[in-house]
Amino acid sequence: MDVDILFKIAGIGIIVAVLNQVLSRSGKDEYTMVTTLAGLIIVFMILLPHLIELFDYIKAVFDL
Repeated sequence: MDVDILFKIAGIGIIVAVLNQVLSRSGKDEYTMVTTLAGLIIVFMILLPHLIELFDYIKAVFDL
């Protein structure tokens, strides 16, 4: 796993946290959940190829 991926995930987390604070303080509480969900989906899309690679490796190790 590259360190770049960790920095991307941390950056997305910081951006989502700041957006949630700004939206919460401006009274747009319904958009904070949407922002959090969008951040979670983006992180999952970044991790998806690596998860597939992990499962392929596990299948190869256990001869499944």
